[in-house]
Amino acid sequence: MSGIISQAFNEKTTLIDEAKEEIKRTYMSDDRPWVIGYSGGKDSTVVVQLVFEALRELPSNQLTKKIHVISSDTLVETPLIIQSINTTLRRIEDKAIELNLPIETHKVKPMVEQSFWVNIIGKGYPSPNQQFRWCTDRLKIDPANQFIKDKVNAFGEVIMVLGVRESESATRANVIKSHSVEGKVLMRHSTLTNAYVYAPIRRFDLDEVWNYLLNFESPWGDDNYELHRLYKESGSGECPLVVDKTVKESAGSCGNSRFGCWVCTVVNEDKALSGFIDSGHDWMKPLLDFRNWLASIRDDRTRRMKYRMNGQVYFRPMQVKEIDGKDYVIIPKKGSRRKDLIPLEQFDVIEKSELKQYLNKNNIDLSSSDDPMVLIKDKKQNLCRLGLGAFTLEARMEILQKLLEVQRDLTHPFDDEYDLIKEEELKEIRKIWFNDGDFEDSLPKIYRGVFGEDLNWEKDERLIFDQDELHQLEMMCQEEGLDFKLVKKLLLIEKDYTGYKVRRGLMDQLSSALQQDYLHL
Repeated sequence: MSGIISQAFNEKTTLIDEAKEEIKRTYMSDDRPWVIGYSGGKDSTVVVQLVFEALRELPSNQLTKKIHVISSDTLVETPLIIQSINTTLRRIEDKAIELNLPIETHKVKPMVEQSFWVNIIGKGYPSPNQQFRWCTDRLKIDPANQFIKDKVNAFGEVIMVLGVRESESATRANVIKSHSVEGKVLMRHSTLTNAYVYAPIRRFDLDEVWNYLLNFESPWGDDNYELHRLYKESGSGECPLVVDKTVKESAGSCGNSRFGCWVCTVVNEDKALSGFIDSGHDWMKPLLDFRNWLASIRDDRTRRMKYRMNGQVYFRPMQVKEIDGKDYVIIPKKGSRRKDLIPLEQFDVIEKSELKQYLNKNNIDLSSSDDPMVLIKDKKQNLCRLGLGAFTLEARMEILQKLLEVQRDLTHPFDDEYDLIKEEELKEIRKIWFNDGDFEDSLPKIYRGVFGEDLNWEKDERLIFDQDELHQLEMMCQEEGLDFKLVKKLLLIEKDYTGYKVRRGLMDQLSSALQQDYLHL
């Protein structure tokens, strides 16, 4: 038996040696810098550790080019994981400096205007789901790709080193093979010009990954057994650092993983946070409760506008089913919303040409929580319902209020400075709300109501009306039959161009505002 175990270990050791030798040859073959994607999970840890050890075995005069280890911080990472990643990045860089290795570590983050909370609370994006997974591009792919593009601009070409493996899934294997060139270790990057992909563990299986991590100590002092324990407790994997839009789908959602975003709503159940809480980290339960509430309100029609962000009104065909001689409108299950049957008689049924008159008669505001029980006949006489757009401004305020309350009451046992939403995000959201017609400047009031203090808000010559003036303006619009939101939008556009000698683009913006679909039903 001992002979069999020894033979198996030797085979694994040979695989590791072969991987390190290939890394050395590839590293020395040209002067293109490397960028290693590190997520904090098992596969990316193996890659960084193998590269680190391979470079240690090279003579110092052959260490001629930089290796950049990058990790994605979406700003909504699971708290303990981002803390672990920060610690590891610091240890890698410290050890590299000590050994005089050309390795640097970096964290890439989304631009503030593309952060998760700015998109949801500021712009009103519905929380991501499988059909509308807008988060991966904005929070992961774009920041990583920008880092790579900067290196391409500086050096001409760059090599991405990733912990992708063919045995992860058939889809992943097909993607890897489709980008491979026979006899070459480098693969073409599908979207980035002058960028190539190197996958040093592409032929490792899961057992070989863990065999290496548990038998070879981390050169920078991490505990790989602790990493194994996290996986064993959660029964799930990591959220990879995605740098290629073509492998986004093969990467899957991160909600089932231990190394994803704490607020992931792409999946029905967040196993990441649940796993930590079940392991004794009860302080994170408010995060799970908030995540579940956010997922539950996504398809709540009273919290969504009834037109898209560009003002377009659209219609969703509805099914009608007869049950026991009575017609019912079928409301399909979506996300946490249950399937429902509503008697057809509860709806008003109108022609599309009658919609504007119907809305005016019933004083219905499509940008508010108003959800008229009305079905519209299309050209084929199918019954349709108004489609949903962004979260209403009121819903966005509600989400912010609850998020700030969770932040106020949360006690992170290892980080007194931990924030769920950053100050720069709050300031960006404030600007977006104002441009969406929040002339009352509500965000500082919400913040003060939760924390009892103010941030250092920027003071400018904003076009802010007091409550009485806003009320008078709204009454005038009603009397004259004008859309109040449109009037505020036109005032904002004019303000933006005030003081410019050449006001190029003014008429285009005014025209765009006046041509919004919901104004011309």
